[in-house]
Amino acid sequence: MGNKLQKPQETDIVEEHEQHEEVSNFTCDICIEPMESNRKFKNGGLCSHPFCLDCISKYITIKVEDVTGNIECPGLNCNHALDPLSCRSIVSKSLFDQWCDLLCDSTVLRFERCYCPYRDCSALVLNECKDKLKKIKCPNCKKNFCFRCKIPWHAGYQCNESGQLRDTNDILIGELIEEKKWTRCYNCGHSVERVSGCRDIKCKCGVRFCHQCGGRFHLGPCKHKCCGDAFCMLLFLVVLIIFPYLLYHQVNILSPDTK
Repeated sequence: MGNKLQKPQETDIVEEHEQHEEVSNFTCDICIEPMESNRKFKNGGLCSHPFCLDCISKYITIKVEDVTGNIECPGLNCNHALDPLSCRSIVSKSLFDQWCDLLCDSTVLRFERCYCPYRDCSALVLNECKDKLKKIKCPNCKKNFCFRCKIPWHAGYQCNESGQLRDTNDILIGELIEEKKWTRCYNCGHSVERVSGCRDIKCKCGVRFCHQCGGRFHLGPCKHKCCGDAFCMLLFLVVLIIFPYLLYHQVNILSPDTK
């Protein structure tokens, strides 16, 4: 009785072992060949499709030859990309380096970029924040330059005036203007310091401009923010509230009686 009960148990163990071997092996969805489990490609845990290492290696080679950096998984309806680190051991070093270069190029092309204008640096600078950059400090040489003009920082001068800089004296004057927070007249370029009072400045050349934004003379608050000056606030109230009120009542007085 005891021996007869032990034989079915041994048979079950053998069957379970054979089933485990069958499950561990797989058939590649690309070449449709049976493969051992150690030949299965693992995409860094992103996805687990039944692809063999040889087929993935050939797939990467074709994509890199087509100048494709972001290589997607060949699985149907799979949105994951191939993990480069998981593929490093199944492709040649030269192919992997070429693939990495393509990945870097595709990453750089997504951002606004420029090179540091200083000859002893020339580092590539990316605008990863997607902000409207102007004055920035190079992360490599730590020098300031204009991201818009792609030249060393033109302190005290607008971007449309940066091409007029001739020597170091212009640069020194511009740095002084920036340090003292002076504003240059848009008409003649004369620098004006505002000590107090309204920021609507009358230049010696005859034009009037806003000391905060550097634009033409305007009633009411600046386009950036209100300066808080009493005269500016009074003009703002007249233009925005009182004048439309008077205009509305004048139209009503002049309009014919429809009764």
